Amino acid sequence: MSEPSETIEIQNVVASTAIDQELELEQLSMDLQGSDYNPEQFPGLVYRQTDPKAAVLIFRSGKLVSTGANTVEATEASFETVFDEFETLGISISDEPESTIQNIVMSGDLGTTLNLNAIAIGLGLESVEYEPEQFPGLVYRMDEPDVVTLLFGSGKVVITGATAREDGADAMTHITDELDKLGLLA
Repeated sequence: MSEPSETIEIQNVVASTAIDQELELEQLSMDLQGSDYNPEQFPGLVYRQTDPKAAVLIFRSGKLVSTGANTVEATEASFETVFDEFETLGISISDEPESTIQNIVMSGDLGTTLNLNAIAIGLGLESVEYEPEQFPGLVYRMDEPDVVTLLFGSGKVVITGATAREDGADAMTHITDELDKLGLLA
């Protein structure tokens, strides 16, 4: 059986970048094939891509947010695709804008079922939220790494708030160690 930290898979990477100019979203929505712009529902233009599979949210201010990619590299490629499209449309981009990873959502598996009631008590109520009648998972806010983990009775784990893949492996190692110390890993 593999280590829980080796079961980590990235589900979604959210990153942002910006260009130093305002954009005319109405015109862009007509020029960018695969884009949706409905300002009554959402203030940005949604540009869906298939390679890489991601959506880039483009705002009038020149800010762009990529979401839906499952690697950091795919997020960068999604921005590159938009910048290439902008260049084709005559929107010049002076320097290569830097992007910032905002959130990486990962999932993993501890490989055993969990007693969430015992875990809530064992980890302490100051860092745990567990209300099974409202949500079937236990929310565990970690300080190191600075992420939020959702633990489910099945042993599945969702990690959110990470800014690097290593945060996921570190979180799984931390959870495994904590639960092992408490005698809560079967």
